[in-house]
Amino acid sequence: MSLLEIIILLPLLGAALIGFGAPARLVGRSVALINLLLGGAALALLQQGKTLASSRVVLDTPKIAFSVGLDGLSAIMLLLTVLVTLAAIWQIIDKPAIYYTASLLISGGALGAFLSTDLFFMYGFHELALIPTLLMIAIHGHGDATTRRGIAWKITVYLGVGSLILLAGLAALVIYIGQGATFDLGYLTQAAANVKLPAATQGWIFFILLIGFGTLVSLFPMHSWAAPAYASAPTPVAMLHAGVLKKFGLYGLIKVALPLLPLGAKLEWVQNALLLMLVGNIIVIGLVTIHQDRLDTLLGNSSVMHMGYLFLGLAAGSQIALNGVVLLMFAHGISIALLFAICGKLRNQLGTLQFDKLGGLAANAPFLSLMFAFGAFASIGLPGLANFAGEVMVFVGTFDPSVGSLTSGLKNIHWATIFGLWGVVMSAVYMLRAYRKLFFGKPSSGLFMSDLVSSQRLPFVLLAVVLLVAGCYPGFLTGLIHGMFVTAAN
Repeated sequence: MSLLEIIILLPLLGAALIGFGAPARLVGRSVALINLLLGGAALALLQQGKTLASSRVVLDTPKIAFSVGLDGLSAIMLLLTVLVTLAAIWQIIDKPAIYYTASLLISGGALGAFLSTDLFFMYGFHELALIPTLLMIAIHGHGDATTRRGIAWKITVYLGVGSLILLAGLAALVIYIGQGATFDLGYLTQAAANVKLPAATQGWIFFILLIGFGTLVSLFPMHSWAAPAYASAPTPVAMLHAGVLKKFGLYGLIKVALPLLPLGAKLEWVQNALLLMLVGNIIVIGLVTIHQDRLDTLLGNSSVMHMGYLFLGLAAGSQIALNGVVLLMFAHGISIALLFAICGKLRNQLGTLQFDKLGGLAANAPFLSLMFAFGAFASIGLPGLANFAGEVMVFVGTFDPSVGSLTSGLKNIHWATIFGLWGVVMSAVYMLRAYRKLFFGKPSSGLFMSDLVSSQRLPFVLLAVVLLVAGCYPGFLTGLIHGMFVTAAN
């Protein structure tokens, strides 16, 4: 069994062991820690130039195989997944075993989706990760039973429809490019260069994939499921879904849609539709976020808003913009996981997340105040933290000569970038306001909280350190994907 197969199957095995009665906390933490070490080993082997790939044929006609492989992009997603998994599982305290089981299943599904090189298994692993997400919101989510079940049904409908649309787009790829013979992504990539589909055909297939993958990423206007889901989800589920699983849609567009359908991605009507939707993410959802009066709904809407920056980089398609997208995917995953972890601690101790009922928490919880500062300032895009480098690369990449010359005036994508810059201002407004209302001033209703003990600080310190290291040395991540997007950019 290959190293990548072990990394995928280990969380699933851990979930099964817990289901059969093994100590949930011990198994969950052990699996998460071992997978972090294995992920680091895989990353080291990749940097040494080793090829990490394996394939096990499941069906001959059409050819379906449990194929896994590691390149720079999937390596970054692997690193993101194992980091957030360890943080999410480590902060679970005094919860039923199902919390550990669900977290491991989501992690295993995400790892399978990111490491699979067969479209069938890539799609299937993502669907596997969605099931515990929906069940945990419905059964153990926050709020009264009726509300959280209604939210779970809404998510099921949205993501179910999005998954069906995505399945249709992937089927079209296999039929038009692979002649229905295989789901292997490597073969399809090579075949795409020989088949040379007309731009119009590529356009409608790309748009179907954009809607399918985009729904999973909460692309406007298919976004309304996301904020209520994260606000009501148990803390580890919110951390894993918003921080990791949500990136699958972007990963799929970069890994599948852009290289296989390069002409379709550049069609004017496809570009204009994408630009309108991503501006909706940034401006419309940004204004909605500013008016939130609870921390959980603010973070949920903020996560939706920041997806607009990622789609802006995809729309640009230049090498620097796509590098920025990947870096920002990683940075956003770490920062939003950290913020949702803090949100969970506040909810557990205080029983409320209403801004007007809180205040002055920094006096008794300076550590949590510091950790929130890391997450909030990273979300804003403060220099020195990981999100800053990704956002700058996306914005600069939209003005790359390969996107369009400025001599004939501003193009639509340049106007979208200008609107997107206002999103940075809105992020600063709502994050700094939330920080002030939570941790400074005087408590409005006499609520105080105690700080975390040393044993509970590991996940918070881990994520904060990663934000700082990736912010000061983003070249470690961009070096992994160096040269990957030259074809897409051209």
